[in-house]
Amino acid sequence: MIPVVALVGRPNVGKSTLFNVLTKTRDALVADFPGLTRDRQYGEAKFQGKPFIVVDTGGIGVDDIAVDALMSKQSALALEEADIVLFMVDARAGLTGIDQNVAASLRKLSKPVYLIVNKIDGGDEDIAMSDFQSLGFSACFGISAAHGRGLTPFLSYLTQDFIVPVDSSTDEKGVKIAFIGRPNVGKSTLINRLLGEDRVVVYDMPGTTRDSIAIPFTRNDKPYTLIDTAGIRRRGKVDEKIEKFSIVKTLQAIKESAICLLLIDAKEGLTEQDLHLLGFIIEAGRALVIVVNKWDGLDEDKKNNIKSALERRLQFVKYAKVRFISALHGTGVGLLFKDIDAAYASAIQDLSTPRLTRMLQDFMVQHAPPLVHGRRIKMRYAHAGGHNPPIVVIHGNQLDHLPDSYKRYLISAFIEKLGMVGTPLRVEFKNSENPYKDKRNTLTPRQLHKKKRMMRFVKKK
Repeated sequence: MIPVVALVGRPNVGKSTLFNVLTKTRDALVADFPGLTRDRQYGEAKFQGKPFIVVDTGGIGVDDIAVDALMSKQSALALEEADIVLFMVDARAGLTGIDQNVAASLRKLSKPVYLIVNKIDGGDEDIAMSDFQSLGFSACFGISAAHGRGLTPFLSYLTQDFIVPVDSSTDEKGVKIAFIGRPNVGKSTLINRLLGEDRVVVYDMPGTTRDSIAIPFTRNDKPYTLIDTAGIRRRGKVDEKIEKFSIVKTLQAIKESAICLLLIDAKEGLTEQDLHLLGFIIEAGRALVIVVNKWDGLDEDKKNNIKSALERRLQFVKYAKVRFISALHGTGVGLLFKDIDAAYASAIQDLSTPRLTRMLQDFMVQHAPPLVHGRRIKMRYAHAGGHNPPIVVIHGNQLDHLPDSYKRYLISAFIEKLGMVGTPLRVEFKNSENPYKDKRNTLTPRQLHKKKRMMRFVKKK
């Protein structure tokens, strides 16, 4: 499982800044204002190829007693779901009573706790950290999250026991299929229908499934593993303690699966939370099948409205198949594995370098790259860079000036030409390096003599 790292500490010590640095995003709001973060924020991070999940929490000890109680509860939930805890303190403010109280609570945990002394820039690291030695944590690191100071040795120590993931798309248990969706959209009902038995608990109440459940399954002599996940509600509605792991477990299920089935409730239509979950799947680069459940019982006008809304709002995932089913009655369920097999075959297909290079040349003939400073951008050749998702690496000159519109054109052209179904395609660009750049040619004695004769002639002119 992917490790979970929680950031805790009092307000304004730099937890959200470090969260943004680790996840390479700007998802967490950052300002010189205590108590800005109140809810838990989840993000995916990676260091030297080792992935982990980061949880940002609200600070403990704001002035508002009611808000402080809620934020402390969020921090407590984050501590329970974390594998490693990063206790952050402020080197500029020094050791405070709140820091001592938090440290006393963390020492009671049976989990690794690392003391992170932030904001050491502009001063001596040893002096800045000496004030916090009394807290008694053996693993102590001084960093500057805003300027990147000390992050490399800290992350090296943090991830020393983490593992570089291998391609988990298939193993001895077969292709892993994750069922993703909001609560009560029918994930467990669909799995029971596929298995032909009541393997997982089904109840007409959101939140019945509390954990991710992996179930080996064979169909037509092909092995699969079905992963039933807990539904994710909007963060403002998540309050019960039994739901505290749902986001982490779903993120882990998405990362470890080969194909994701995103279930949508036909009666409620496409919601913002559905799009949020879809963003998780796209960011992970997993093959995708969109399943619209509870299709039975709707009148034709309602069905046409839903189809029109899906076609309009899902333009960015046109590669994904959309299947309309009823898990309760079995309508359309038998066709799901046709979409699953097609998506998986596209995600792992072999792409040869000559074939990709010929396609790239054809695309440039049909629509030439733009000019940059009077010079045409050159793309020389392409080759495969990985599977699930398929990656195409293009080599050439001035590729960092290639506009986003042309990149989208290449992605769409490759998907169409390769006949990919149900899987995203990533295109990476690498500029060719001139081996003679910044190297001066050493002249031979004859060339030096000729140069001197020419310079004398130039001077006379």
